[in-house]
Amino acid sequence: MTARIYKPARNAMQSGTGKSNQWMLDFEPATPRVIDPLMGWTSSDDTQKQVRMSFDTKEEAIAYAQKAGIPYQVYEPKSAHRQKISYSDNFKWGRVGQWTH
Repeated sequence: MTARIYKPARNAMQSGTGKSNQWMLDFEPATPRVIDPLMGWTSSDDTQKQVRMSFDTKEEAIAYAQKAGIPYQVYEPKSAHRQKISYSDNFKWGRVGQWTH
């Protein structure tokens, strides 16, 4: 059972970076989910999928995995590319695609 160590992406519904500063350790699914034929629910007998731990640094997460003897894989976060724009840029005179009403 392999563990994933990663930094979660920010929520797409919000502009802030809340809860995306910590490193997470969770386990890859060992068995696929199955659909219950009677109710149609999806279920799994893999209880490790419910375990999700957070760490302040990547080194702490790696140290925990090594101490517990858990094979792990580290996924480095992609850098956030933010454009700096303002509301007044929508109404600039030299704007491409003039705003008309």
